[in-house]
Amino acid sequence: MTQSTTTRRIVLASRPQGAPAPGNFRLEEAELPAPGPGQVLVANRWMSVDPYMRGRMNDAKSYVPPFRVDHPLDGGAVGEVIASAAAEVPVGTTVLHGSGWREHALLEASAVTPVDPDAAPASAYLGVLGMPGLTAYAGLLGAARFTPGDTVFVSGAAGAVGSLVGQIARLSGAARVIGSAGSPEKVARLLELGFDAAFDYHDGPVVEQLRAAAPEGIDVYFDNVGGEHLEAAISVLNPRGRVCLCGAIAQYNATEPPAAPRNLALAIGKMLTLQGFLVGGWQDMAPEFRERMTGWLAAGEIRWDQTVREGLENAPQAFIDLLEGANTGKMVVAL
Repeated sequence: MTQSTTTRRIVLASRPQGAPAPGNFRLEEAELPAPGPGQVLVANRWMSVDPYMRGRMNDAKSYVPPFRVDHPLDGGAVGEVIASAAAEVPVGTTVLHGSGWREHALLEASAVTPVDPDAAPASAYLGVLGMPGLTAYAGLLGAARFTPGDTVFVSGAAGAVGSLVGQIARLSGAARVIGSAGSPEKVARLLELGFDAAFDYHDGPVVEQLRAAAPEGIDVYFDNVGGEHLEAAISVLNPRGRVCLCGAIAQYNATEPPAAPRNLALAIGKMLTLQGFLVGGWQDMAPEFRERMTGWLAAGEIRWDQTVREGLENAPQAFIDLLEGANTGKMVVAL
């Protein structure tokens, strides 16, 4: 079979103003070069869309460089090596890498991580066994300094990270695990996953629903949302409570700076810890995470969901829908 000499990729056509729209993306064809010494050519099978990508679409200094207009986007992907000039990564190897949003990726062998597709579905390495899984594990047990007996509240709890935070907390000895989500179906799913209580944030003020679910207060808040959720958590946190500031999806599409939590001064008297969290700063926990998560999955103690969209051309809409809460669990695109 003759290998194709062209491939398709998604580029950033323009920077979004507010919520991203299909016109901010462009599907284009590109040449497909052969690998040079030490390189591999990967046919991507799965790619990830993640909330953090929204920040990279702005031309602003951050912890990771912004995407460039008229250049391919990137992100987590899993694929099969179809050509190799690196003996350590032979043809047929399934690999995890950071060049998604394209059908093929030409990479240095050092930039790919071989994974075992027989141990878990390939897409799991973009979710429960990948960056979202480590985010949940290290954010809860590391940044938030969880201890057995804590009451834990998770926002965005039906997403890729939040759903794992709740289950890890339960398995680690939490006294009570509470989650918020954006629909009755998601709330029902959280209860199936072992959350002690869950609520739909559309049903009323978050602070009132959280107080009802945690009458004795909370000790840990894992924040994926920001805004009203963070303000509510500060009100309900017990003295010396801890917050893992992992995400703020409620404000990613905002065109005006959001107001800070109006009750932030409570953090002084309560002696709260608000810890900013980036998973890249917690890679030392990755070996421990992989060992424990592999065991939990093998024992059936952790369940994971994913929402699948088909086709590279549908990746922009998958990302747009992700920011609007259309996913349960990890949003991935099958290529």
